[in-house]
Amino acid sequence: MRHGRSTFLTVWLVAGFVFLYGPILLMMAYSFNASRLATVWGGFSTKWYGELFANKMVIDAALLSLQIAAVSATVATVLGTMAGIALARFGRFRGRLLFSGMVTAPLVMPEVITGLSLLLLFVALEGSFGWPAGRGMMTITIAHITFSMAYVAVVIQSRLAMVDVSLEEAAMDLGSRPARVLFDITLPLLAPAMVSGWLLAFTLSLDDLVIATFTSGPGATTLPMLIFSKVRLGLTPDINALATIIIVVVTTVVVLGTVISNRVQHRRLVAGSRAN
Repeated sequence: MRHGRSTFLTVWLVAGFVFLYGPILLMMAYSFNASRLATVWGGFSTKWYGELFANKMVIDAALLSLQIAAVSATVATVLGTMAGIALARFGRFRGRLLFSGMVTAPLVMPEVITGLSLLLLFVALEGSFGWPAGRGMMTITIAHITFSMAYVAVVIQSRLAMVDVSLEEAAMDLGSRPARVLFDITLPLLAPAMVSGWLLAFTLSLDDLVIATFTSGPGATTLPMLIFSKVRLGLTPDINALATIIIVVVTTVVVLGTVISNRVQHRRLVAGSRAN
């Protein structure tokens, strides 16, 4: 009976992995397709990787997306960390309910509504103050900060809920000022959550299409916008090649991060066992 259950679970596990990763592997295989049609196999070829690096439009869109994602993720991590600390450590204060609602609103707000409201805001600001002058990289970055900081705040608040408050209280009892406690105790404990929040914000920004479409302008085409336009006109295998490169880079970073994290944890365990 137990053997039958094990076989059943294994089959469903394999089926789940195939369902999730089969299309990705198929897309990576078709990046080596010799045919101009992205869905028709015409033999093995690496020419589309050469076409990709010669396509200035795709490279510019990818670089723009990476720049926006890096800047928005960094600012969102700073603002989201501040918001998460305020919600988790400041107790009840005047306007807490409103502040909490404003922080978490982007999590449940449809992207179409968020994009449209930000577009109207930028148009009103430009008409009243002359800033921002048109839509472009800056407006997309501000829009991405607006919705991604909410995710960072939730991650930070969840992490602080598991941190023992007595550590911070003990530091203050020993004479440390709140700022010193923040930088010496709280932020080091939040470092893993901040890294996770940054990666989440970076991924959300790199993947966003709807909000970027509303807040972009001429000359500011992100990679998702370019791919979506190509889907409507007909995909070519150079997009498969670009996606394959991104997947390989991301997989390499994740594997290296996991290996480094495991080594650090192993060293801590060894040091703890030696101390005991």
